[in-house]
Amino acid sequence: MTTPKTPAGSAISPMPDVQASHDVRNVAIDRVGVKDITYPIRLRTRDGGEQTTVATVNMYVALPHYQKGTHMSRFLEVLNEQTCEPLTPDKIPTIARAICERLDAEVAHFECSFTYFIRKEAPITKMPGLMDYRVSFECMANGVSEFSMSVAAPAASLCPCSKEISKYGAHNQRCRIEAKVKFDGMLWIEDLVEMLERAASCPVFAVLKRPDEKFVTEHAYENPKFVEDIVRDLALGLEAEPRIHWYSINSENFESIHNHNAYAQITRDKRSGS
Repeated sequence: MTTPKTPAGSAISPMPDVQASHDVRNVAIDRVGVKDITYPIRLRTRDGGEQTTVATVNMYVALPHYQKGTHMSRFLEVLNEQTCEPLTPDKIPTIARAICERLDAEVAHFECSFTYFIRKEAPITKMPGLMDYRVSFECMANGVSEFSMSVAAPAASLCPCSKEISKYGAHNQRCRIEAKVKFDGMLWIEDLVEMLERAASCPVFAVLKRPDEKFVTEHAYENPKFVEDIVRDLALGLEAEPRIHWYSINSENFESIHNHNAYAQITRDKRSGS
């Protein structure tokens, strides 16, 4: 079977653009676009190296009330035109602005999340291991670009009340501490991870031998913290960091003796004081 061919010189009829047609319902849409695109991302590390990992990318635009739909394929066109190689963080604002232009939108949003690995030594034996952290970049473009970074880190917390009232020991649990920040200049993922881990009773490690376990257990016992303590101490650390001008932070403690989790959250704009 042969594929029919268009005769030479004949005109191809334009295809109808249904997405660009008028919508009579008069309802604007805040975000419409594509989600869960798998894409490589390459990052510089604080020690001068590079790390390539796999990101999940979401891209959206604001759709005006009069337009029926957005052009989904154009998001992928922009992403692949801007970078047919691993994505790098410095290209994200450019991509967000290009989405605005290509889709003739007033506002565009670009999000990507990925796992980032940091080499971390055990506290006493110095046994090396790779710790994984969940990182997200977000950028909104609406004439200017607004970029933010989120990092989530696992840690340990020990209950001050349990320590105070118990004859033996105190209950402790894993926690997940997260910070979303807007900043000026260069802020390394490693910088934010260290701020998160300092706010906990004790960091967690990939590899621990018995001397390390002794240290971690005793360090947490001497540094008990409620979930409220964790977010307050993290807030103080972020307030003292001049590069950061806005933050939203939270900690979720996965309680070991309760059938529920404990949670606390703080959002502050350092420039406005709110």
